[in-house]
This record gives sequence, C-alpha cells and structure tokens, in this order.
Amino acid sequence: MWKKEIFLSFYVLGSLLIFSIGCTPNEPNESDGKVSLLEITKDKAAYSPGEAVTFRLTLNKEVIGQNIFVRYKHLNDVIQEEKIELTGDQEITWEWQPPNKDFQGYMVEIVLTDGEEITNQLNMGVDVSSDWSKFPRYGYLANFQTINEQEQQRIIEKLNRFHINGIQFYDWQDRHDHPLKMENGEVASTWQDIANREVSKQTIENYIEMAHEKNMKAMNYNLLFGANENYEVKGVSREWGIFKDPNQNEQDKHPLPEEWKSNIYLFDPSNLKWQRFLFEKEQEVFNQLNFDGWHVDQLGHRGDVWNKDGEKVDLWETYPTFLKKAKDKLDVDLVMNAVSQYGQAEIAQSPVNFLYTETWEHPYYQDLKQIVDENKRLSDGRLQTVLAAYMNYDLADSPGEFNTPGVLFTDAVIFASGGAHIELGENLLAKEYFPNKNLNISKELNEQLISYYDFSVAYQNLLRDESVEIDKEVLSKENLSITKHPEIGSIWNFNKKVDNKEILHFINFTNATSLEWRDQMGEQTEPRWLEDISITVDTDKRVDKIWVASPDIDHGSAIPLDFEQLDNRVTFRLPSLKYWDMVVLEYKS
Repeated sequence: MWKKEIFLSFYVLGSLLIFSIGCTPNEPNESDGKVSLLEITKDKAAYSPGEAVTFRLTLNKEVIGQNIFVRYKHLNDVIQEEKIELTGDQEITWEWQPPNKDFQGYMVEIVLTDGEEITNQLNMGVDVSSDWSKFPRYGYLANFQTINEQEQQRIIEKLNRFHINGIQFYDWQDRHDHPLKMENGEVASTWQDIANREVSKQTIENYIEMAHEKNMKAMNYNLLFGANENYEVKGVSREWGIFKDPNQNEQDKHPLPEEWKSNIYLFDPSNLKWQRFLFEKEQEVFNQLNFDGWHVDQLGHRGDVWNKDGEKVDLWETYPTFLKKAKDKLDVDLVMNAVSQYGQAEIAQSPVNFLYTETWEHPYYQDLKQIVDENKRLSDGRLQTVLAAYMNYDLADSPGEFNTPGVLFTDAVIFASGGAHIELGENLLAKEYFPNKNLNISKELNEQLISYYDFSVAYQNLLRDESVEIDKEVLSKENLSITKHPEIGSIWNFNKKVDNKEILHFINFTNATSLEWRDQMGEQTEPRWLEDISITVDTDKRVDKIWVASPDIDHGSAIPLDFEQLDNRVTFRLPSLKYWDMVVLEYKS
C-alpha cells in the first residue's frame, strides 16, 4: 500500500479522468512514441470464490519511473486500489484477491500516469462464480484438424480475453449415432466429420485440456435424434425412427450436400431402445474424452411425423423425459437448442444448465429481448439465456468483413436484455454452419467487442442477476424521441430493477437503417454520437446517486452524474450516447 495522500490523489485524479473522457469513445492505445498500455489479460475466464486473479499487462516499450494505478470496483463502488511502479519490464504481472463472495462481477481499471498527468487507461471485467451456468458466456470451436499447440493456445487465449466460460465443440464427431471412431478398442487418431473434414483426436484433447486450464467448460455437440446412413449395420433399428407418414414408408431425414458424408436420419427421442443406444454412445464419449457436458441439438418443428406404430409424435413432448433420462444416465451438464423457441417451454422445466435459442423466426431487435424475457418466465427466473443469432448472414456467402454497427447493435440489445450471444470462436458466427469463415473481424470491431464483453462481466449483477422489469416514464427535453419499443429515429428505452437500484437502458436507433438485427448484407449504419441529453425520470423515492456506464465510453467505467430531484421527478444530463448507455439510479436502502 502507499501513503494516504497518494491514494487520495489517485482517487481524485481517476474520477477526473472518468468525467473528462466520459463523453468520448473508446480509443485504441496508439504509441506515437509515448508509453502506452497495449494489452491486459488474466489467467482464467472465471474464478471460484477464494481464487486469486493473475493479471498480465503489456506496455509498448520499456519504462522506468512511471506508475500504474489499479482500481478494483464492484458496480460503482471502489473496493480496493493499489499502485504498481514500473521498473523497466514491458510485461508486468500481479495478483489480486477478490472478495470471498460468489457470483460477483468486477471492473478493474488500469491507469498509466506520468507525474500528475494521466496518459492511458485499460479496463477488464472479472467474474467470480463457482458455477458457469449462473452467467454463461458461450463460445464455440469448429475446426479440429491437426493444429499445432501454439495456434490452439492462441485461440483459447483469445476466448479467455472475452471471458468465454463454456465452449461448444461443434461437428467434432465421426457419426451422429457413433460419435467416436474406434479402432481395436481405442479411439482412432483421426476421422472425418459429417462434411468430410479431418478431425484429430489430439486436437480435441488439447482443446479440452486448454479450456479447463482457463476454467472453461467443454461441451460435446450432438443431436438427440440423428444417425448417419447405413445406420442398421451400426446397431440402430429403423423401427426406432420417425416417419413422414403413418405407414412408415419414408423416414424423416435432414438432407445435406451431396459431397458430405451422409444425410441425417431422424429417430423418436421417446423410444426407449433409441435412448438406451444413444446414451451408451454418449457415455463412451465421456469415458474417452474429458468433456464436461452435452450440447443437445434438434432441428426445430418437423411437421407431422409418426412412430413405428403409426402414432403421431409431437417432438416437443419428448424432450423433458429424454433430458431427464440423459441427466440420470450421464450425470453431466446439459444444454439444449430450442430452434426458434420450439419446445422451449418443455426444455425450461428439464435439467438443463441454461436456455439456448437459435433465432430464425424472430427478425427484429424487439424479438431478441422478448426471447430473453420469455425464457426467464418459462424457467420461473431460474435459467439464463444464450442466443445463437447469426450476423451478416447473406454477406457471409462471399469473402468480406463483418459490419461493426450491425454486430454491436445486436450485442447491445442482447446484453441489455440480460442474455448472452454465442458468436465467438475461431471466428465470429455468421451461419448455422459454424466453420463458415468468409467474413473477417476488423481490428476496430475486435476492440469494441472486448469492451462489450468486459462490460457484460463487470455489470452482470445488474444485467443478468434476478432483475425485474419495471415501467417508468422517461423523457428528454431535447428534440429527441424516447420510445418503449424500437423505432427508427428514436432512442429505445427499457428499465429494470435490482435491489435498491433501477437500471435504465438507452439504445440509439436515431439514424438506424433497419430494425432487423441480422443485418443480412451488412448495411446497418454507425449511430451518430448524441451529447448532453437532458433526461427526466418519474420516481416516487428519494434518489441517493446516479451514474452511467457504457461499453462505448471509457471502456465501460462508471461515470457519476449530477441530478436534481423535485417532487416525483428526477432530472440529469446524459453526457453522450452512441450505441448503448446504462444509467443506474441508486436509492437509499
């Protein structure tokens, strides 16, 4: 620790920094010959209570005699500060012991000073949670050919920087009915996936081990009702199938490209013999590979289908029993895809770790929030939501670059609504076929996504932790429209409450080109900066303090706001708004 006067100096200096740059966007750390903070990383994606966090800070050059000040915050409250003196190394490591409390998010602010002048700042979120299901941040891996360990480590380190705490291993298996290829009683060294791409056992094992070192869960992907062609020679009976007619003339199947290994033939999830067969094969997977759970996939509504007895099968009705038996038999983490919410009500009452929705029939920003809200209701508030929402879908038919505004608007809506977005892996997801890599991620988008994910972690206790939707009258004295539903030309506002705090979300659609989140051809426009916006909010309680935070501003640092309260209204000025601002009104407990 350092002397009290230095502590106070940093506290005031830091507050001035936040206030002074609070109206400006996140700026990259360009060196231009000066000392700058290049990158901050930590050793794990999440921590159990009692675990220490190890940080590594990289500078652009060696320096002696300047100071790094570090501030550890929970929401708007400073819980600890410390000073690190630079001694000539370009990489600095140190440890921090968070408070011994479970399911907490923290913002760590790292400030570089030169005497009395602040020259640079980086932020990072920290998640202390003993169970990844409480605040899931789901990523993916989709390439398992022979890859050198250095490249694998680079990919895992990238996901770690985004705090990804669970990874879906997509299309890794040999066959859907026999995920593992066995040779002489052992797992083969290589095999071909459904698209005839090479899969290396060593690559999968390395990824699982590397993920575990970062406290990430590794989830084995497979359908709950799929088999490759020629399944009967593999011990699967056609009688277990589902059919397009009651006379079993045509088995339902999912067609795939001719050059791929096979179409996928579908089976009745409620058939006891099919369950017994598939669970045995999945148990073999968990015996041979150190996966933590099963990402159970489906294909959505299949129309009218029948079983071997000519009885109509409503697939959604089969999910709860299937999942319960899978949990009893395998005793692993379970996540199940609800394609366009198909069967979600049943899945929500099953032993899954969180809810997962692949969004196809929900094209608008408003729909994303409604899915998160609906999933919360369906699970009685118990389960979090992850959305598989594929960006720039048509643009990804050809080589190009992701459209930054489209991606950030979608993440802003999902995160503000209390959900998470599976999008990050070796690339960014644009298609339901995860290996698609036609679109590149720009440096600008990567840096902004880091801020968004830091923000989602640092403020997870407001965004995702038992919040309740509230209806409030929120107005602006300026000539700005604030609406309760997304409208082009307006600021979308919705509000929630957690304990003694009310959270006001503002999303800037004032010059949006569309309200369709997918941004099919990458045409969504960058929002213009709005500044110094007067906001009036109805309230029937005495406000203690107001602050604002945004992933678009100062890497998400909280900024205190002055306010006036008269009768049942409080007025404050929002310094700026680009994509998304979160304003917090705190009341005396």
